[in-house]
Amino acid sequence: MGQTAEARAQAGRIGAAVLHSRYDSRELTERGRATFLSRFDREVDPLGELDPAERARRSEQAKRAYFLRLAHRSAKVRAARKAGSK
Repeated sequence: MGQTAEARAQAGRIGAAVLHSRYDSRELTERGRATFLSRFDREVDPLGELDPAERARRSEQAKRAYFLRLAHRSAKVRAARKAGSK
């Protein structure tokens, strides 16, 4: 029979701790971060026609908008939870 969900989670946490003790965390996540950030370049310049400096400027603004929307949604959820707990 398989492990319980709790045992699998604990094994995963142990594995992650070992991995991060052996390698630099930034190196481990570098490719993922680069892929995530490239989405903003593709969003603002899907055909690759913009000047690189302009693409970078617009991409930075698209990233900013993304995180502002994320923060706004998070604040709404926290406020709803707080209102529900009263």
